[in-house]
Amino acid sequence: MKDRIELFVPGRLCIIGEHSDWAGVNRLSNAAIIPGMAIATGIEQGIYATVEKADNFIVVSDLSCFNGRSFECEMDVKKLNKVACEGGFFSYVAGVASCIVEHYKVKGIKVDITDMDLPIKKGLSSSAAICVLIARAFNKLYYLNLDVTEEMNIAYLGEIRTPSRCGKLDQVCAFGKNLICMKFDGNDIDIKPIELKKSLYWVVTNLNASKNTVKILADLNKAYPFAKNDIHKNVQEALGADNKKYIEKAISYIENGEADKLGKLLTEYQNNFDSKVAPACSELAAPVLHSILNDSKVKEYTYGAKGVGSQGDGSVQFLAKDEISQQELVEYLKNEKGLDSFLLTSHPEKKIKKAIIPVAGFGTRLFPATKSLKKSFLPVLDKDGQLKPVLAILLEQLDKAGIEKICLVIGEDEKTIYDEFFKPLPKDHYEKLPNNAKEYEDFIDKVSKKITYVVQSERKGFGHAVYLCKDFVSDDPVLLLLGDMIYTSDTVDNCTSQIINVYEKYRMPVISMHRINKDDVIHYGIMHGKWLDKEETVLKLDEIKEKPALDYAENKLNVGTSKDKENYYAVFGQYVLTKEIFSVLKRNIENNLENGEIQLTDALEEVRGSIGTIGYVVSGKSYDVGLPDKYYETFINFKNK
Repeated sequence: MKDRIELFVPGRLCIIGEHSDWAGVNRLSNAAIIPGMAIATGIEQGIYATVEKADNFIVVSDLSCFNGRSFECEMDVKKLNKVACEGGFFSYVAGVASCIVEHYKVKGIKVDITDMDLPIKKGLSSSAAICVLIARAFNKLYYLNLDVTEEMNIAYLGEIRTPSRCGKLDQVCAFGKNLICMKFDGNDIDIKPIELKKSLYWVVTNLNASKNTVKILADLNKAYPFAKNDIHKNVQEALGADNKKYIEKAISYIENGEADKLGKLLTEYQNNFDSKVAPACSELAAPVLHSILNDSKVKEYTYGAKGVGSQGDGSVQFLAKDEISQQELVEYLKNEKGLDSFLLTSHPEKKIKKAIIPVAGFGTRLFPATKSLKKSFLPVLDKDGQLKPVLAILLEQLDKAGIEKICLVIGEDEKTIYDEFFKPLPKDHYEKLPNNAKEYEDFIDKVSKKITYVVQSERKGFGHAVYLCKDFVSDDPVLLLLGDMIYTSDTVDNCTSQIINVYEKYRMPVISMHRINKDDVIHYGIMHGKWLDKEETVLKLDEIKEKPALDYAENKLNVGTSKDKENYYAVFGQYVLTKEIFSVLKRNIENNLENGEIQLTDALEEVRGSIGTIGYVVSGKSYDVGLPDKYYETFINFKNK
């Protein structure tokens, strides 16, 4: 890892659901309170910094807004907490640093804030952004192996050590510019990405007025955990049952591309907020906000609008009808109202769209069958009754998971074999096929357009085969499948879709896992870590060990669950890799003086140590076709699973 790292953390815009985060925490005292829910997204504006290790905790900046001020403190919990309690910008950084030093053995860091285009105190979580940036800086520099959710939690714990009374919604900026739905149930947070079907054109405008966020939060908190009067009941209803209804509708509109309905919903939400929540605090009368919301010209450009953050006269957000309306609204507000705005366009977020399948192996263990037939073309009877090559079954699952580009790692002189398979049948042969076979031939023709080849001329191991795909992958996350494994799922999502969904949630490399018998650990890569979810399917890995000895596995790699005290998890056969793996593989190849095989597991373990890795227990079963006995079992059982 570099000695100096450049970081950017955006502010966040709460699309809908503000205040419900801290309201949901009150379920710890009053189970009748409805869990909070909110939809938020990162914005283009944020905080930029260069960070490096130091003996003390230091924050500096040449930006004019700091007026030459800087901050330095020993890595001492009491001293940092004292600064955190004093309030102001440096209280936030001190609060996070105090949390870090309280829980981890680290020295200090130096943070040089190089740019900051995020408006302060306008409901866009500038304080949360700097808190996340500090947490991420310690995480990256000291290899703390925190995932995004853990960074977010450290940032939250740091901010609440200051006079700020933020909820956990603010720290969603840790997830970058993704559109996220958050659920707040006591201290538990559930985070799910929202798949955006069409672009949304936002305008966020600084109202050039003032609001007292501390008073707003203090007044609304009086309604919890138990309502003392009708005003309190209305607040709980608006932030609970009403909010849940609005969030569920908003998700549906976003996923279906119905921007007009979403805009109308925002306006309804604001009206409900004004009716039920605003009476609890005089600050929420917000005359400037409402004068803009009721402006007839503004309504021409927008589908709907509402206040931002804690509401009040801080900022207002508009959902413009299109890109032209977005620009015209900004000009109108500037020229006629003297208000500055910035644009945020939420574009559909692409999921993982690339996949790699290494198929260059000769298939020695299946000789002599593989003398005339590539292992990837071995036939398997599928559930639809068709006899399909192993490769075709893999390609089907990739296609259903939305993969758009597929790289096959092949051996020298093998391209002709694959070209022949993907070549369309002659018309007279095609016409003789039954309808289901014609449909499958059409699928093969369609998927052939997704195929790219990379030639592995030397057999230097699995890691080497993956590295050869570096140019194909670029800097994108990529799915990696084994060429001699096929899969069946126990859910509506196939195994490929399951692992992609886990990556989308945690934004870290993912290794699929399945439980194996203890006596088999010596044959597999075995993973260990701690569970991140109640279902015990997502493991934050702290070790990946290739073919460990049995006594080592017993002492170091057993992962207990609520059902079984002894469990061992091996690679299921699918991975999501990120760009970091290619840097490690490149170095391993360059340093491979003995010209031995380059193992992928070694590189995975190094990446895990630097940025973290998730293990996921797939709801499904894998089938091996790489050994004669295993292939026989697959042929007999795959159709009926």
